[in-house]
Amino acid sequence: MTSYQNKTMLQLSNKEARHLMLTNQGLADNFFGNKKEGTLKAIEHLGYVQIDTISVVERAHHHTIWSRVNDYKKSYLDQLIEKDKTVFEYWSHAAAYLPMRDYRFSLYRKNLIATGKLKWYFNKKVTGFVYDRIVAEGPLQSKDFEEEKKNPGWWEWKESKRALEQLFMEGKLMIAKRQGFQKVYDLTERVLPKKVNTRLPTEKEYAEYLVTKTIRANGLAAKNEIGYLRSHAKPAVSKMLSEMQEAGLIIPMQITGMGNEIFYTSQQSLDRAEHTKATKAVRILSPFDNCVIQRARLKNLFDYDYTIECYVPEPKRKYGYFCLPVLYGDTFVGRIDCKAERTEQILYVKAMFYEKKPTAVLKAEVKKGLQNFAAFNGCMEVKGLK
Repeated sequence: MTSYQNKTMLQLSNKEARHLMLTNQGLADNFFGNKKEGTLKAIEHLGYVQIDTISVVERAHHHTIWSRVNDYKKSYLDQLIEKDKTVFEYWSHAAAYLPMRDYRFSLYRKNLIATGKLKWYFNKKVTGFVYDRIVAEGPLQSKDFEEEKKNPGWWEWKESKRALEQLFMEGKLMIAKRQGFQKVYDLTERVLPKKVNTRLPTEKEYAEYLVTKTIRANGLAAKNEIGYLRSHAKPAVSKMLSEMQEAGLIIPMQITGMGNEIFYTSQQSLDRAEHTKATKAVRILSPFDNCVIQRARLKNLFDYDYTIECYVPEPKRKYGYFCLPVLYGDTFVGRIDCKAERTEQILYVKAMFYEKKPTAVLKAEVKKGLQNFAAFNGCMEVKGLK
């Protein structure tokens, strides 16, 4: 890895860029450590971990953390949310768990929704009723409002659920915890630790946060990847990139074979990659893993064309309902369609698709990786792998 030394444009080979990204994603070595402390470090470094409801295998948020924290247990995340209150649930580019130290930056989006600059559901009568019930009764779930649909002239249950999400998105409610994966809503002032900074960030501060967070988590980032699905922030991000580059806080770079596209990195990210020797092991990733969520980058940087097919009609699926990306060292070597049957304690492998004809060594490493993945899913046995 080449360090930046006042060059006009840093040039990296494709292999160097992959190492830079995987190292800073925590997928090259045991960067984050172990146990609950490692779990928090991973979430704080990545900036978010996406939540998903699909449970064919362990849910995405647990899966993503487990891929980086060797001895991860689901109870660690629960403790960080409910007891330590160092992690909270809100929206990133999708529903996510975020580090509490970044709480004030969630206020930027909340303010846009509360002031109507970002459109969301709004029915003043319904949201007022829902809010008043939580004030009076304490934490409630959406099912606690089911009775309202029985009252003639009132509203459908789905409207109360929308009202809960409206109040959550604009910051009046927070998710105190989940029960059976169902959200438990409470007033923000009852959930939020008192010492948390609640000062609304300026547009400039918010843009700097997005740039810093994205580069820290990925080691590199193109302009259109910063503020992913945050169109309201694009002009401010573009301006911030110029200011941070001028100040020497970020470094422009290009990658061999990727044309004239400019990426940005930092000296800290480069140094970390420079001093990290990657562990060559198979990692079975979630489709919602932070490393693979930017599909275009995955294609361009890793030459790996990946689509999650649970949203594709069954006759049109090529690989299966919930195929998982398989990473070996710095190369995506295939994808695997599997399902965890927890009652039987068996991980069923429906199909394994390699990008190229596998060597005996690779097959052995995939088998080892699947055994580890099975244990994470509460399974004692792997069936179906040839």
